[in-house]
Amino acid sequence: MKKLACVITAAAAMGATALAPAAQATTTAGHRCTPARPAAEFYAGGRIASVPVTDDNAACSTISVSRIRDVDRPADRCQTFLVALLSADGRDPTYTEPVQACSPTPGVRTVLATGVPAGTQFRVLYQVDYIDPHPQTVRYTVWY
Repeated sequence: MKKLACVITAAAAMGATALAPAAQATTTAGHRCTPARPAAEFYAGGRIASVPVTDDNAACSTISVSRIRDVDRPADRCQTFLVALLSADGRDPTYTEPVQACSPTPGVRTVLATGVPAGTQFRVLYQVDYIDPHPQTVRYTVWY
């Protein structure tokens, strides 16, 4: 994977994170980014991870989320997200700082990572608020 010069944070797979003030901006990003709704792949450590997504859009260097909604509680439109940037050579992923994202109105996106070069493979993870009677399911759109 290319060096992620502007990606704002790194973390060990199980925990410690560095601060990332740039990742917390909410924006109505331009139309250059590609929307997707990646499927959930697994639950681990209180988070649900999406299937891997490959950022093949050179016109967009951010990863952001919008249209957030808890499937079982549709009025809940906020969730804590982070991004796992995957290594092409199999090393541990690099994680961004968790960001609280809300979708009060359509068209508003919350930036999770910046400076992401085309070709980067990543997963979007969200913090689960409840697991009973089943783990929380959150629908969202990721823009990359």
